[in-house]
Amino acid sequence: MLIIESPSNNAYFNIATEEYLLSKFPTEDIFLLYINAPSIIVGKFQNTLAEINLEYVKEKDIKVVRRMSGGGTVYHDMGNLNFSFHTQLNTSEFMDFSTFTEPVVRLLQSLNVPAKLEGRNDLLVDGKKFSGNAKLGRQGKMIQHGTILIDSEMSVLGDVLKINPLKYKDKAVKSNRARVTNLIHYLPEGTTTESFKTLLIAAIEQDNPGSRRYSLTQEDIEAIEVLVLEKYDTWDWNFGFSPKYNFQQAVKIPAGFIEVHLEVAKGGIIEKAKIFGDFFAEKPIEDLENMLINKKHDVQMLTELFEAIDVTLYFGKVTKEELLTVFI
Repeated sequence: MLIIESPSNNAYFNIATEEYLLSKFPTEDIFLLYINAPSIIVGKFQNTLAEINLEYVKEKDIKVVRRMSGGGTVYHDMGNLNFSFHTQLNTSEFMDFSTFTEPVVRLLQSLNVPAKLEGRNDLLVDGKKFSGNAKLGRQGKMIQHGTILIDSEMSVLGDVLKINPLKYKDKAVKSNRARVTNLIHYLPEGTTTESFKTLLIAAIEQDNPGSRRYSLTQEDIEAIEVLVLEKYDTWDWNFGFSPKYNFQQAVKIPAGFIEVHLEVAKGGIIEKAKIFGDFFAEKPIEDLENMLINKKHDVQMLTELFEAIDVTLYFGKVTKEELLTVFI
């Protein structure tokens, strides 16, 4: 088994690393560890916009990244240790999460933390979740990865995943907002994310005689950065990959009451748009509705559209910034 510690705290880089290692080591077992700066990791089959508090995410400059595996959306920060096992795909064992969560549970129990696997893929302590796990099969290999909340900022976690359920209606898989907790309340005093990572690596090495450390080479890093540029840091992957959904929002701004209804196709492209309200329009609002068709339901695209036209002709005394809050 190869034991790899990512040299980066960039979520784009670390999620891309998981995909890169599939082709780099098609037959090797791997144990990958990484710690991300504040970021949101979205399950492959989820509607990103329906899972996150976009206004908060933009304000705090938090990265949003779609991973290859299914499951729910999670928040990462420097108090969150992420682990990833890569092994040969065995379809008969694909839904068994216990094999690769057992080392974590056993280590925690040795530290007098009453951790256990409960349900299909969650690790709990005192009935509260501290680790969620997900899986995927690809290229003849299986990846099982999970989070371990050591000392994450719980208030931020709550804010970034707080979404208005009335805004989005779709059939995408929704995240289950379980009660969560940090392990820092149970671990020996002085434990940090880094020190726990060291303990976990030692436990994996003990369980896997013959395992060896592997450091990403400059060639590896450059290849991963290309994958980041082409996929993991793109709107198309992180937002546009979302399934079809309906968006609706009503906001009271100085110009009046504005209500927006959008039908958005898979790929994040607006198919239909209707705008209602008590504002005063010099130009037919239908003209603006037509301008929205085939545009991305995206902050940047909408900003560009609103900057290219005189929005006061459609809504009266309104700024582009105020109008944007109605559409996102």
